[in-house]
Amino acid sequence: MPVITTIELVDLRFPTSESNAGSDAVNKDADYSAAYLRLATDDSTLYGCGFTFTIGRGNEICLQAMEVLAAKLVGRDVAQVCRAPGTVYRELAEDSQLRWLGPDKGVVHLARAAVMNAVWDLAARHAEVPLWRLICEMDPEVLVEQLDLSYLGDVLSAGEAVAMLEEQRPFHQARIAELSEQGFPCYTTSPGWLGYSDDKLARLCREAMDEGYQHIKLKVGGDPADDERRLGIARSVIGPDKMLMIDANQIWEVPEAIERVEALAHHGLLWIEEPTSPDDVLGHRRIADSVRQRGIGVATGEHGMNRVLFKQLLQADAVDFVQIDSCRLASINEIIPVLLMAKKSGKPVCPHAGGVGLCELVSHLVMIDHIAVSGPVAGRVAEFVDHLHEHFVDPCHVSQGAYVLPTRPGYAAEIKAETLAAWAWPDGTEWVKRRQVMTA
Repeated sequence: MPVITTIELVDLRFPTSESNAGSDAVNKDADYSAAYLRLATDDSTLYGCGFTFTIGRGNEICLQAMEVLAAKLVGRDVAQVCRAPGTVYRELAEDSQLRWLGPDKGVVHLARAAVMNAVWDLAARHAEVPLWRLICEMDPEVLVEQLDLSYLGDVLSAGEAVAMLEEQRPFHQARIAELSEQGFPCYTTSPGWLGYSDDKLARLCREAMDEGYQHIKLKVGGDPADDERRLGIARSVIGPDKMLMIDANQIWEVPEAIERVEALAHHGLLWIEEPTSPDDVLGHRRIADSVRQRGIGVATGEHGMNRVLFKQLLQADAVDFVQIDSCRLASINEIIPVLLMAKKSGKPVCPHAGGVGLCELVSHLVMIDHIAVSGPVAGRVAEFVDHLHEHFVDPCHVSQGAYVLPTRPGYAAEIKAETLAAWAWPDGTEWVKRRQVMTA
């Protein structure tokens, strides 16, 4: 049987800051980047790819942590790894010296996400099915054995998780048929980056409407007058019936968040996203208590460091839209527990996907949630940004404002070889060309 032979690591960066794509109130110069790895085996046709997302500087630090974690997998039997990804996860999580650097947060946690994303990609490729199908077809008891339920026992037991998954199994085939026909609804952030001109904002909003989107999200948190003007432009283009959301990217103190959102409430907002520090559970609850009176929900989780923070947000009723991130939580092992807790709390999961490759992974996660965990799609929508998909071997597809059900084996995490050669930092051919132009 094949074994894992080598770990290939690439510091991949794209100069998105040059066009202001990805710009918001906090992250003004985002260069969308991926700390990328490939688990190679002695069977050249079998491998696993994974990554975590950054916005440039610091990508190399993630890679260093990934190298330490992934080195433990060299020499492992592929079938054994794929049979029990939870065993690999626990081995990585229980390294006491690395755990001291977290635990379950920071660079080491991002690295664990990247390595486990590659393990799950390998498992799906080994089974020759898309990841969503691999997960949904697992026996619930086997799937729950792979999950990290530590520190969740007061809200979610293993037995309860199994029962919740079992309850949904009779509906799987009907939901797969529905997704095959209609896809999973998504919203677009592409028109709303803070650095875009008013004309570009209006043009991209019109294009989004033509492409079938029902939801648009704008970045806010700069000058209040600018926020007011830009939201007015967006609402005038999309009309009164489409959903409009705003995202402050953590820039406000709690009282300011309440004041700023209430001032914008007349635009008819579905949610305010990341209004304050992502770790401030009680601050989110205070904001929610205020803005809910205006019919606005609170969305957060993009920077939710682990499943325990999500547990507390749900326990405190501090969140209305749960925004898991495929590369901040530690892969499937930690994401599904959050899906289950959200289901139990009656809160819709609306994943974050603003970054290189995040949409590709999310296109699997929303299918898993709808088919195997949460059920009805109503009230759920996932983020989509139309950037950098051309660099993926199996890019996600969106049609009429909905993610298309993935069909190819794996987790859609593989990046094209030519992209790796061109955009590897700092010596990829495209980065070399840029330096030559600058020094000419």
